[in-house]
Amino acid sequence: MKRQVSYQWRLREVMATRGIFTASDLFPLLAQRGIELSSVQVWRLVTQVPERLSLPVLAALCDILDVTPAELIATRAETVAARRTAVGGAEVVDLAATIRPKRARIKPER
Repeated sequence: MKRQVSYQWRLREVMATRGIFTASDLFPLLAQRGIELSSVQVWRLVTQVPERLSLPVLAALCDILDVTPAELIATRAETVAARRTAVGGAEVVDLAATIRPKRARIKPER
């Protein structure tokens, strides 16, 4: 058995419940807390699911929105069956022994 983990980035949803609807509204709030990100970086943070996130940015978002990290990042872990691979059982056919190409013969032009 194998565990598969996933997460859901809920920043945009939480922002909306707090009356913050755009990345440009979030930009000055982050700057007030010493987080210096470009407007493009803040836009990506709001519109895309980050694969990496620094703890100072996460702490600032939690402070701005008055939430915990668990409210911004919903996690899930499930047990999944391991992929099965073929071991023995199936008969292997040696194509080199069964299929042989025919030798080409070049005929002279007439």
